[in-house]
Amino acid sequence: MLEIYQADFHIHTCLSPCGDLDLSPAGIVDEALKRELKIIGITDHNSCENAISVIKAGKGKGLTILPGMEITSSEEVHILALFERYNSAQKMQELVYRHLHGENDEKIFGMQPVVTESGEVISFSPRLLIGATDLKIQDIAEKVKALDGLVIASHVDRESFSIIGQLGFIPAELLLDGLEISDKSNFIRMSEDYPDYPIVWSSDAHRLEDIGKGYTSMK
Repeated sequence: MLEIYQADFHIHTCLSPCGDLDLSPAGIVDEALKRELKIIGITDHNSCENAISVIKAGKGKGLTILPGMEITSSEEVHILALFERYNSAQKMQELVYRHLHGENDEKIFGMQPVVTESGEVISFSPRLLIGATDLKIQDIAEKVKALDGLVIASHVDRESFSIIGQLGFIPAELLLDGLEISDKSNFIRMSEDYPDYPIVWSSDAHRLEDIGKGYTSMK
C-alpha cells in the first residue's frame, strides 16, 4: 500500500519581517508534526539563513525539511525556490543578496532575527528582505534549476506579488516546476486554465497556527 505524504512547501520563520516572532525553528517543527505533515519547505523572503536551524530542530523526528526561500523578482513576482541540500540554497542566497538592495527599517517592516534551532537570537539581518531583487523571473528560474532546485510560482490565485497578477500571463519559456495556490477552492480553475503545470496548495504560513492549513498530498 502506497503511503500518503502531506507537504506544506511554503512556511516562513521569524526571519521574514512580515512573519510572527513566534515562528522559531522548534515551534515550526512541533506545529508541522502536530499537523501530521511529512514534508515542509522553509521559504523566508529572499533569505535561507534560518533554514539550517529548522533542519537541525527537526533532525530525527521523521520530518523532511527542504531549505529554500521566496524570492522577489524585479517584476515584483514571488517565486519559491526549494532545494534538497542547504549548500545549494546558500549558493542561491549569495546570488540573491548580490541583487537585493536597501536596508531594513525595523520600525516600519519589523525585526529580522537569525536564530539557532532552540530559538536563541544570533543576529538581526540588516538587509531589506521584504524588498525586490533586480533579478528577472527567468534569471531566477534558470539559476535555481542549475542548482537542482524546484521553481514554483507563489500564490498564483492572488493578485498581489503573483506572476499572473503582475504579468497577466505565464511566459511559455519559463522553467517552472509548478504553480502554488493559497485557496484550495481555486484548484479546479487553475488546473483547467494551466493544464501544463502541477498545482500545489501551501499555507504561506506567517504564524504558527497557519502551518499546514494548506498542504499537498502525494503518494
